[in-house]
Amino acid sequence: MRTPFLMNLLLTFVWLALSGNFSLANTLFGFLMSFAIMWIISLNSENRKYFRIAPKTIGFVFFFLAELTKANIQVAIEVMTPKSTMKPGIVRYPLEAKSDFEITLLANLISLTPGTCSLDVSTDRKVLYIHAMYIGDKEKFIRDIQNGFERRLLAILR
Repeated sequence: MRTPFLMNLLLTFVWLALSGNFSLANTLFGFLMSFAIMWIISLNSENRKYFRIAPKTIGFVFFFLAELTKANIQVAIEVMTPKSTMKPGIVRYPLEAKSDFEITLLANLISLTPGTCSLDVSTDRKVLYIHAMYIGDKEKFIRDIQNGFERRLLAILR
């Protein structure tokens, strides 16, 4: 996994050096072009994990940025309006993540989103306790995390 990514970066830097244009758009173009070239070259190769994980990682970054923006707007509106619409609570979230790394990453991503905070993990590592500012429907809140953060994160890590 590390070697194809480093090769992708190396080819991107070669593209930047050859083109002489170091703009963000040209860097992204070079990265995507080198990714496509490496993908075509490795069509008959058995180790294609990088080509499955890279698009999922990019998609996850955009998903997280969208969720982060949505939560920031929601909290900002709450702060600026005189009437409170908060329905705070603590949710017992059943974990599908098993390893310490998966659980820690999920808990940190949840805590980075404004309005939510990961509180604790049960001793058997099957439950994550989450405090949230807006819990209208606990089951919907749990489904949103399962279908959003956890499913996408585990697709990358496993």
